[in-house]
Amino acid sequence: MNLEAPPAGGPPPALVLIHDDRLSDEVRRVAAAAQRGLDERPHPVGRHAWTGAPLVVLDTNAARDAAAAGYLRRAGVVVVTDGEPGLLDWQAAASVGAERVIALPGAAVGLIEMFAQYGEHRAGDGVVVALVGAGSGAGASTLAAALALRATAEGFRHETLLVDGAPFGGGLDLLLGIETTAGPRWPDLVVEDGRVSAAALHGALPTAAPGLAVLSCGRRGTGRLPRELGSAAVRAVIEAGRRAGDLVVCDISGERGAHADQMLDSADLVVLVVPARLRAVAAAEAVSAHVARRNPNRGLVVRGPAPGGLRGAEVAEVLDLPLLAAVRAQTGLAHRVERGGVSVRRRGPLRDAADAVLGVLSAPAGQR
Repeated sequence: MNLEAPPAGGPPPALVLIHDDRLSDEVRRVAAAAQRGLDERPHPVGRHAWTGAPLVVLDTNAARDAAAAGYLRRAGVVVVTDGEPGLLDWQAAASVGAERVIALPGAAVGLIEMFAQYGEHRAGDGVVVALVGAGSGAGASTLAAALALRATAEGFRHETLLVDGAPFGGGLDLLLGIETTAGPRWPDLVVEDGRVSAAALHGALPTAAPGLAVLSCGRRGTGRLPRELGSAAVRAVIEAGRRAGDLVVCDISGERGAHADQMLDSADLVVLVVPARLRAVAAAEAVSAHVARRNPNRGLVVRGPAPGGLRGAEVAEVLDLPLLAAVRAQTGLAHRVERGGVSVRRRGPLRDAADAVLGVLSAPAGQR
């Protein structure tokens, strides 16, 4: 990997996947003129690199490779060609969802414009965290709800969006005690043109606290039958929150599939929640390996009870993951959730775990 660092305080590097040496030289020349760093890599790249880069620059062959590999459609993709593009170039660009096809060197100004459009740091850039459970009853949903509540209480971001990624999990609104609060759930949401407004979401969705909007899945008893979530709709919701500067908390729990992969791909941090039980740790090894294939930014929360005396540090060593928190079982939590929903007003293990995750999210991106 050839990583050219941008100027101090400058924008993050653009991801460059180009087979043609001459085109690579041209892109470097334009990037130097635009004072833009490049992250040049061979194909294939990890999905997190693909989704996390502000701008992706491809040549025609790399565009075909990306389309064949099934990389997710995203904004900020450009195809460059050596001279005027032909039919095959346009077809390759369409297959990967490129916004522009730019002929080099003649139309270099177009690439400079793309560097500028997808290069500025925005103070409002949001943060996305996904919580994944390992083993039955891991507690990922409960921690997701607690994290969203704590972030709201601490003013981590102006707004927080809690996204339910478990369509057959009963609904996060029920977990939070807001099941009777009016507002749309996933079955009511219609996403047109792959975009949705964060302001519209916050204005319409039920809230669990001031500034905390909850997009919950449906239940048969509400007349909103549970249904599979579309990855395009999930991406639109997450990116709306990110663009608005929100904290977006995604509860994946034990889900697998395209919508869960989209949440993993989009997350700045994936938190694996593992009970301190031998079988859960064994399950977590497979779950962690799956997550790692999509996102390298992972952390671990171990929760009690530990009937066999497993310690958090021991679980972290087995899974080779950074330990964010190891907390004991919280007395009376299940009863309180059943009676009124998750609450973190009082100190306790659940609040401690949420604060530990929040502390990691508060760190600069390079230190997470």
